[in-house]
Amino acid sequence: MKSDIQIARSIELKKVKQVAESIDIPRDSVENYGRYIAKIPIELINEEKVQANKLILVTAITPTKAGIGKTTVSIGLTLGLNKIGKKAIVALREPSLGPCFGMKGGAAGGGYAQVLPMEKINLHFTGDFHAITSAHNMITALLDNYLYQNQAHFGLKNVVWKRVLDVNDRSLREIVVGLGPKTNGITHQSGFDITTASEIMAILCLAKDQQDLRRRVENILLGFTYDDEPFTVKDLGIAGAITVLLKDSINPNLVQTTENTAAFVHGGPFANIAHGCNSILATKMALTYGEYVVTEAGFGADLGAEKFYNIKCRKAGLQPSLTVLVVTLQALKMHGGVNVADIKEPNEKGIIEGFKNLDKHIENIRSFGQSIVVAFNKYAGDTDEEIELVRQHCTEQEVGFAINNAFTEGGEGAIDLAQLVVDTIENNPSESLRFTYNDDDNTVKKITKIATHIYGAGLVTYSSKSRKMLKLIEKMGICHYPVCIAKTQYSFSGNPKEYGVAKDFELHITDIVINNGAEMIVAIAGEILRMPGLPKEPQAKHIDIVNGEIEGLS
Repeated sequence: MKSDIQIARSIELKKVKQVAESIDIPRDSVENYGRYIAKIPIELINEEKVQANKLILVTAITPTKAGIGKTTVSIGLTLGLNKIGKKAIVALREPSLGPCFGMKGGAAGGGYAQVLPMEKINLHFTGDFHAITSAHNMITALLDNYLYQNQAHFGLKNVVWKRVLDVNDRSLREIVVGLGPKTNGITHQSGFDITTASEIMAILCLAKDQQDLRRRVENILLGFTYDDEPFTVKDLGIAGAITVLLKDSINPNLVQTTENTAAFVHGGPFANIAHGCNSILATKMALTYGEYVVTEAGFGADLGAEKFYNIKCRKAGLQPSLTVLVVTLQALKMHGGVNVADIKEPNEKGIIEGFKNLDKHIENIRSFGQSIVVAFNKYAGDTDEEIELVRQHCTEQEVGFAINNAFTEGGEGAIDLAQLVVDTIENNPSESLRFTYNDDDNTVKKITKIATHIYGAGLVTYSSKSRKMLKLIEKMGICHYPVCIAKTQYSFSGNPKEYGVAKDFELHITDIVINNGAEMIVAIAGEILRMPGLPKEPQAKHIDIVNGEIEGLS
């Protein structure tokens, strides 16, 4: 089997204006970023078409550290839908440089189910991440300057705004700034999150237009005065400047798949530390031009899918027609108690035990009123006997089952999955979306409902720091904001090593962050970190340029 890079280079790409024309986007509306990448203005979004066309979410059971292949399935399903005569578009998140050079590598799909040009998408792309990083840190610089220039008057009691960087750098989690001469600023503690956890990233992905983007930027909470009053970007008077930095980034990016079909790749929050969905604008752009739109939400359904329904769909008025749940034998075995080092080996007992994790995700997705099909993402070493076990179990659970072979066969390998998806939507469509909590539930009630109903927790506890933030949320009158729980992606619980299905555990909330611009409350559970570290063997060690060509970036 060729590598992802070799496959990507074997594909004859269409000019991006040809890709745009293939889905009826006018050539004059295409803003080229080179030959194969473009931005499409948000003015082209048609709300009538958005509501008329069909949105499909791709999510997964709890993944292994190597991932589970949701992006490959999402792209493959889109290719399969086009193969059976449907006008389908995929809408994905942009990759972060942190994982690209860290543990997982790139995030543009794999094999014959990729978005292209893969190397550019995985690296600097159209500069959206850089713009978000710059906008975030520009606010920080202007805030620190305000504090320095107003030391005698108008100071802040405490600052809650940090810095961001799109690199996994554990040494920057906690820092002290302003050291040295007094001209270096006021000495205080700060720190870095990764760019994907930036509130600017969430704002970009949730904004409905440029005016809404500016409004949200204006409302970003930076700290509190000595009178305990919120201090925002509006108080600094810089919302216009920050919006200018994001002026181009708000427009969705158009690229193509390995079969030259259209793909929108825009926004990139992680689902373990943020809300894990691509931008509302890119999804709506895809729904404007595609009869079927396939999108994904990060990590397992307890994280990405829950946030997709409770945050993205709630705020955007989206109604998904169906949810695809990705399953692999390796993940089932891991959750069935098989040692991680042995999950590639045949083990029927481990698979059967691992069904408990699958069933909990099915139960959760059904709680939102969603129809489900299981996409079995096939790997080279999977045996027919083991695959049949999964098929039989899905039949018992009254869930459709199809094998995804798009990695090795492209769209041809996803025709069965595509037909199953279409048949299920036509014969057993999802109900109107049911949310886990109501807007008027207070923050504690929202966290409790997610923790108990979705995760299976028996108790939610709070640190003294998070309890203070809960009181502040009540004081600010923002209890109506949805909740985004930052939690490990490897378990239903807060313990990354508790595989399978955790029950009646204690979920401890260590901190709460008010994303006043994004209009959501981020509750940080357990030891989850908003600035990841690098593994002992970073992917960066395998990336190089050989004879002018990039190697190892996949």
